[in-house]
Amino acid sequence: MIFLRLVASGLLLCASTFMFASQDGKMHAIKSTLAVGATFDDKGRLWLVKVENQRLFIYQSKNEGKDFSKPVLITPEPENILADGENRAKIAVMSDGVVIVTWTQSLPQKFSGNIRFSRSTDSGETFSKPLTLNDDGRITSHRFDALTTDGAGRVVVAWLDARDRDVAKERGEEFLGTSIYTAQSTDNGVSFSVNQKFQEHVCECCRVSLGWTTDGPIAFWRNIFDTNTRDFAIAALDTGALRRATDDSWKIDACPHHGGDMAIDAQDRLHLVWFTNGEIRQGLFYKQIKGERESMPLAIGNSAAQASHPSIAVEGNMVLLAWREFNGETYSVQIMYSDNAGISWSKSQQVANSTGGADYPLPLINGQKMLVVWNTSVDGLQILPVSRN
Repeated sequence: MIFLRLVASGLLLCASTFMFASQDGKMHAIKSTLAVGATFDDKGRLWLVKVENQRLFIYQSKNEGKDFSKPVLITPEPENILADGENRAKIAVMSDGVVIVTWTQSLPQKFSGNIRFSRSTDSGETFSKPLTLNDDGRITSHRFDALTTDGAGRVVVAWLDARDRDVAKERGEEFLGTSIYTAQSTDNGVSFSVNQKFQEHVCECCRVSLGWTTDGPIAFWRNIFDTNTRDFAIAALDTGALRRATDDSWKIDACPHHGGDMAIDAQDRLHLVWFTNGEIRQGLFYKQIKGERESMPLAIGNSAAQASHPSIAVEGNMVLLAWREFNGETYSVQIMYSDNAGISWSKSQQVANSTGGADYPLPLINGQKMLVVWNTSVDGLQILPVSRN
């Protein structure tokens, strides 16, 4: 069973694995659905999307998660939605109040899925019928969706796509990794262009991160350099010019399931955070890129406590990092923040811990207020305020 109840600190969601029958008549296990998506709009409202009983719901809060509205259903028909590990539904709110949501639908075939999309034109009261954005017609891997907008009508969705690998296999050819494909809209998601290939030979299961600069959308992903060096790259989606963003020299003939994250500030500084186990460095790191200038990687977290899966948020000069650690018994949320655009940083601090299953923490900034959204199987979904020392 899955159940939900409102508590003073926010939402408490408890979930357990259950089974569903697919069209082939076989029973399939539903994976954990602890991963949630969240964002603030320009009016300071907190929006939250989560999976419950094979359906996607959206909530909004006017007081930073102390109270939430009644849930609004996005997916009227049940579908197996990926909401664990590197997967979570994405949400963006445009300046005119249009709300757009993307997610990955898991299919019964191994590693296969679809990238799904819905939108609301009435501030989240109702949503359009979900549609599938990948247009190749193949039952293959379309997963790990990423979403970004310019806030004024242009929408970009990117994902990891195995169609090129499938074609190569059919031809008896080798194909390293997978590809990144995109679908784009210039009318707030009313319509989308045909799918476009953005990059070949990228890591198979590491999430893609998207952001927006004054020159357009930017992607940050774990690329495959040389034969199997899995370091990160950045590129502008409009021009495709690729730039190596990390030089850790992580040589591994497998996907580490450990994507990076990126946030972009108003001065077009790229704030990057990632995990590596390379020959040059190991652990979690932060750096920023502004034009041709790059800062030196800053080590963060406690590697002895398996510091992992970092995320980053930025607003003005405030930058907030969050990641998960495990001491052998409990998971914890660790954070660091900067109030001068990443030039200097606070000491790391623990803001919550829990036993059992736990999502990766999601940092958010609303003006001068910082918080972390974290969902766990034992303690439920928590909206954690971050205090400045």
